[in-house]
Amino acid sequence: MTAMQRVNDFVVRFANVNGSGSASANRLFAQSILRMGVPATPRNMFPSNIQGLPTWYEVRVSEAGHCGSRGGTDLMVAMNSQTFEKDVEGIEPGGYLLYDDTKPARGLRHDITVLGVPLTDLCNREYSDPRQRQLFKNIVYVGALSALLDIEPAVIEQLIAEQFRAKEKLIPANVKAMHLGRDWTLQNLPCPIGLRIRRSDRVGDRIFIEGNAAAGLGAVYGGATVCAWYPITPSTSLAEGFSRYVKRYRAEPETGRTRAAIVQAEDELAAIGMVIGAGWNGARAFTTTSGPGISLMQEFLGLAYFAEIPSVIFDVQRAGPSTGMPTRTQQCDVMACAYASHGDTKHVLLFPQDPHECFTFGAQAFDLADRLQTPVFVMLDLDIGMNDRLCAPFAWDDSRRMDRGKVMSAEDLDAARDFGRYRDSDGDGITHRTYPGTHPTKGAFFTRGTSRDEYARYTEDGAIYQHNMERLLRKFETAKQMVPCPIRRDAPEGARYGAIYYGSTAPAMDEAVEILDEDGIALDTLRIRAFPFHDDVLRFVAEHDRVFVVEQNRDAQLRTLLVNEGEIDPARLLRVLHYDGTPITARLIVAAIAQAISDAKIVPLRKPAPKVAS
Repeated sequence: MTAMQRVNDFVVRFANVNGSGSASANRLFAQSILRMGVPATPRNMFPSNIQGLPTWYEVRVSEAGHCGSRGGTDLMVAMNSQTFEKDVEGIEPGGYLLYDDTKPARGLRHDITVLGVPLTDLCNREYSDPRQRQLFKNIVYVGALSALLDIEPAVIEQLIAEQFRAKEKLIPANVKAMHLGRDWTLQNLPCPIGLRIRRSDRVGDRIFIEGNAAAGLGAVYGGATVCAWYPITPSTSLAEGFSRYVKRYRAEPETGRTRAAIVQAEDELAAIGMVIGAGWNGARAFTTTSGPGISLMQEFLGLAYFAEIPSVIFDVQRAGPSTGMPTRTQQCDVMACAYASHGDTKHVLLFPQDPHECFTFGAQAFDLADRLQTPVFVMLDLDIGMNDRLCAPFAWDDSRRMDRGKVMSAEDLDAARDFGRYRDSDGDGITHRTYPGTHPTKGAFFTRGTSRDEYARYTEDGAIYQHNMERLLRKFETAKQMVPCPIRRDAPEGARYGAIYYGSTAPAMDEAVEILDEDGIALDTLRIRAFPFHDDVLRFVAEHDRVFVVEQNRDAQLRTLLVNEGEIDPARLLRVLHYDGTPITARLIVAAIAQAISDAKIVPLRKPAPKVAS
């Protein structure tokens, strides 16, 4: 057996038990690699119970900057006897296994390097308290890893000092535990192994933040003053992040009181009702939820669409239907949000790919909601929302002002000869509105969720209803020019095939393109960032005989939207799907596309591609 030899390019996977206190130690390990200037991307895969079930934490080390899940494990830190044999099976040939050899293990392989450290014995000798033994065991294996991977101990010591700065008495004990594991490993095992961390400068000025926190900060910068929400995994930390940032940036200097209302509602239906009420009253308001919450909000979302009230919904998607897998990732709410509520509705969706876009789209969503007077969905998922990711630093133009759209003042109302709340005077489908209390006598803020005429007067006249519904379609067309445009990579020369992707598939897709190019398959790609689809999306499809649509759900929901909204021949769009709850990998994308091409399933269409007006 030849042991794996790699520098700054490998995957470490921790297998733990939920509730064992391992999360902070595993994060400490990931941060230590970043502090040495090497890009690292952690992913926490945890069960939906409180304690006792298996949990995994994966750290991809990639000096090249690949942050998508690669697939496979090069070094397994196996700390869970329940999953030990399966964890060992997942190690790449030539890889490494680090485990607690206080007790003998079964299922060891001959094609990997086995590294046994008596973690339990070390902790039993050093600590008498059972809880201390468990908690410090995690720090001990971080110390062992520092020796095996050649991580500088001073880096870990500094991180421990920062982590426990509020509880300084814990710093010496944790540093001691780290050196306990490091010293034993240096004395008893060959160090370093074939996997090594070498100092680099590839992290640069990038920041390390989770998508939910970034979106919460984006809501602050977007001018949100009302957050109504109900706790649900995996979106809870977004509302909590907004609350933290509000206290930091929206507090009155004298009193410390925050200029925002944050309400934990009794359920998701109440939460979206509060958001719509606040939006009607002129506040910038949002809720944060996941798929089950979207299901409960349907009727109120129809009210906001038809009454034309600005509101923002952050949907951090998880695996459904029903309760599904609450702590697993998917992109499975696309159709539910695009056509949310009964009747004919179409909603604006934004698809951020990383925390940086969670911040920028989180802020932009409020401008879009005001300008379009409609609900706007920001479509995160668990992989983006609950995992820390390296991304470009956030930037903000201090001269930027909130765009409230077509809001009339009292003077505007007095000057208007014939104002109608639902009259399209500009031809773009967007009407004018006012805030309550703007004018002492002219109730231009009046609105309805029932059928009405241009003056908001109730009517069931079919022609008037149809005219209003067609105006809402015009507004949706106008939205195409307001939402973020798709991004097209520089197409490789001779690219015959196209691929469309969105959201959290982006890191794996970017890496897959490089691998396919090395294998002689040139792929032209387009990342969709919003719905409604910009005309560039339809042009892209028209330029290729076949286009792969890469997404993380069973029913190819984005592909369905493309077929429905673009009137595209379904045969032109080929599915590349992944929906087991884990993040999609470059390996899966490469295998699916290469297999489809090699099987000669892609042949030129007999009929010409549809023409799209420029």
